[in-house]
Amino acid sequence: MKFESKRQKVAGVPHFLFRMFRYAMFCFLLIILSIAIGVVGYHFIGGVNFIDSFHMSCMILTGMGPVVEMKTAAAKTFSSFYALYSGVAFLSITAVFFAPLVHRLLHILHVEDDNT
Repeated sequence: MKFESKRQKVAGVPHFLFRMFRYAMFCFLLIILSIAIGVVGYHFIGGVNFIDSFHMSCMILTGMGPVVEMKTAAAKTFSSFYALYSGVAFLSITAVFFAPLVHRLLHILHVEDDNT
């Protein structure tokens, strides 16, 4: 997943769209993995059923907050660490998703013109 240097031409639209698709799929996989970690943890450590575990994982991952109260110390500990992980994961996944778009914009603004 290498980008062009400022001495190279801006990638064509089909190449850019394919790159955006690859990055979007990578982000989608990270989101699925993050939700799976939460579902498994909330179900087996927190004792919450699967649909509520999924709901809780999605809400925590997007920063909305908890839905189900955790009753045991282990469940509260998992929920705390998952919330910390989710905060970092959400920001990182967002950055990865927008990286090709930001690179393209900066590359267009800084590309060297052959006529000068």
